[in-house]
Amino acid sequence: MRTIDVGELTLRCAVEGEGPLVIMVHGFPESWYSWRHQIGPVADAGYTACAIDVRGYGGSDKPHPVEAYAMEQIVGDLVGLKQALQPDSPAILVGHDWGAPIVWNTALTRPEHFSAVAGLSVPFAGVPSRPFTEVFHEHFTSQGRFFYQEYFQAEGVAEAEAEKDPRDWVQRMMYSISGDVPPGAYWDKPYGATFLQGLPDPQPVDWLTEADMDFYEGEFKASGFRGPLNRYRNHERDYEWLQGWQGKRIEQPALFIGGTRDPATYLFGAVTDPVALMKMFAPKVEGHILQGVGHWTQQERPEEVNRLLLDWLERL
Repeated sequence: MRTIDVGELTLRCAVEGEGPLVIMVHGFPESWYSWRHQIGPVADAGYTACAIDVRGYGGSDKPHPVEAYAMEQIVGDLVGLKQALQPDSPAILVGHDWGAPIVWNTALTRPEHFSAVAGLSVPFAGVPSRPFTEVFHEHFTSQGRFFYQEYFQAEGVAEAEAEKDPRDWVQRMMYSISGDVPPGAYWDKPYGATFLQGLPDPQPVDWLTEADMDFYEGEFKASGFRGPLNRYRNHERDYEWLQGWQGKRIEQPALFIGGTRDPATYLFGAVTDPVALMKMFAPKVEGHILQGVGHWTQQERPEEVNRLLLDWLERL
């Protein structure tokens, strides 16, 4: 574990191996630890594997303002990290959940620093034509329907629910959108519902052990949820910033891995073929959709993800 000054702040990173730099960026509500099954194999394949705690999480710095978690700032963190660890040549990015939009947009806006990019769960749909808040207000809030990102907008509300029992909150969230949860309309609830309302009781799954939950519980008891939730409160800032790249595409080699039971892979029902969508905005993408996999791609199916990731890395 290393604490690395990336310019504006410091990030805690799990670093292993020697060779070309591969930076791994986690999602919500996760940690460097969500790459625990990938770090060793990537290092063994001849790379420097670096899994970070995104700002606001774990051992990384946690600025208070909402605007400190805008995409522009987090992209800057990755550029600073790359410059600190491998200043003389471009690095490779790998991201999951929020980490996927982070790495897609980093590769798009700072291509001189990053030679290839892989995203898990969330496909790249190009530079947005309107803020995502407008999208979910139209399709959910205005229809009287709950949407988790709407619930996350008001400062302190989701924090209070999650911090009451971080272990239960994280476990229920993870189970409810995993490939192991029985089919059900758990998220079809009215506007005004709480996040946990209606979610099923978690059942034991082999990819999320009690020891894994001990780790996540300890991390979030120490860090709280404000920083992680602030990422969701920057859709308008992100939209404004990204307009400078309207019409641009990701030209580097790209890899996308999604799951048939992951709502994010299909952008919550907005697309039926996420790989075809990505080809419009990242023409060199190679796509794989894993049967029966839910949202926690590299934790649910580490062997399949590692096989695809290492094969792609070898061909770069």
